[in-house]
Parts: sequence; C-alpha cells; structure tokens
Amino acid sequence: MMTEKVLYVELTPQEFEDRISKAPIAYLPLGTLEWHGKHLPLGTDGLISSGFFVELAKRVGGIVLPMLFLGPGSLKKVGGKEFYGMDILSYPLSDPHQLVGSAYWVDEPMFKQILDVILKQLKRAGFKIVVAHGHGPSTKLFVRNITEWCEKFGLDLTACWQKGETAKIGLQTDHASANETSLMMALRPDLVHMDHLPQNIKERPLGLIGRDPRKHASSEAGEHILSLQVKNMIKILKEKLAKL
Repeated sequence: MMTEKVLYVELTPQEFEDRISKAPIAYLPLGTLEWHGKHLPLGTDGLISSGFFVELAKRVGGIVLPMLFLGPGSLKKVGGKEFYGMDILSYPLSDPHQLVGSAYWVDEPMFKQILDVILKQLKRAGFKIVVAHGHGPSTKLFVRNITEWCEKFGLDLTACWQKGETAKIGLQTDHASANETSLMMALRPDLVHMDHLPQNIKERPLGLIGRDPRKHASSEAGEHILSLQVKNMIKILKEKLAKL
C-alpha cells in the first residue's frame, strides 16, 4: 500500500506541484531542542506539531516543512553562564543549573528574521497559506507578527490556538505536563517514559509547567485533543482555501 507523502523533504518536483496546486498550504512546525522533563524527548515541541500537521495535511492537503529547532524564550545570565527556558524556572537563582540537552535559544529579533526569510521563500515557492505552531514563545511571536507579514508577503497566516479554548483541549498549552505528555502518548508512545518521573506523587517533576502528567496524562486524552484540533483546523483551512 502506498503511503501518502506530505513531507516537503520527501517530495519530487512533480509531487510538490501536484500537492500545491490542490492546496497551497505550508505547515511550519516550531520546535526546540529543550528539556521536557525526564519522561519526554528533547524534541517534543517539534514532534507534536509535526505529527499534528502530517495528519492535517492528509485530511485537507498541503505540505509539511521540516521542524525548526531554534526559538526564543526567557533568558537569565548568572555567573557568566546563560540559563534559558526551564533552566531558570527549575532552580533558585542562588543555585541555577543548565538542564541537560537544551540547545535552542535565539533572541526574538533573530527569530523574527528567521521567520521573515522562511515566509519570503514560501511565498516564492507558491504557497498562499502558512500554518505555524509549536513551542510556546515561538508561536506567540509568530502570532504577534501575523498582520505585518500578511501585508508584506500577501500570505494568509495562522497558528492553531483558538479563542475560548482551555488548556485541557488546546494544542501544546503547557510545558511537558498533562497536555503535551498526552499528545506525545497519542502520537509517539514509544518516546514517552513515565517511569522516569518521581514515583512519589508529592515530589514535583523538574522543569514542568502545568497539570501533573502522572495524574492527568493519557493517550486517550491526547487522541481527544488531536481529533478536536484536526476537526477545528480542517474547517478553518477549508474556509481559507475557498477564498483563494
């Protein structure tokens, strides 16, 4: 059985033309290489957004770009070292530690410049709609600049956070906690290691923001979120395609 190809890097020029002629949508996963607790992989942000986009592209059309691994976030400098993201949230300032594996940080002006160049190239390649989503600070920066980029490039841009959604049903609404853990359980259960978290429920896992995944995460919850979000985005994208 032939599997539908939706990844940009796997398409031949003819396959690219075929897909973009039917649905000129580019999906940009905004990832990181960042500590996501002891139970999740360092590429969780991009793995979730890429997995979601692959399913969406199969349902509504379009092409999924490679995930970015650079992104903005909080930054503190202590004792000549840089601490960003979960580093500084996980320890008191008197005893900061660089968490294992995190290697993604760029400042917001540089990240905006990166996205600016990417959008210029996507416009050149023939895309008309761009959906970007993933790492929280990256997604927020993208959303803040949508109006500017729409005017500059003539593209229709959107992320996947919708008004009125709660953290429980939104896409990537916490950091390595119940929401992202559930999504990983649904998309890549082979990469989730819940046994790596403290067994004592009173001991807070390191570098997590949100509801405790030991209590609230499940593959069923992840499947529910994905189903709901795919349905929501199909409706939004079909409306955008109809306006082209």
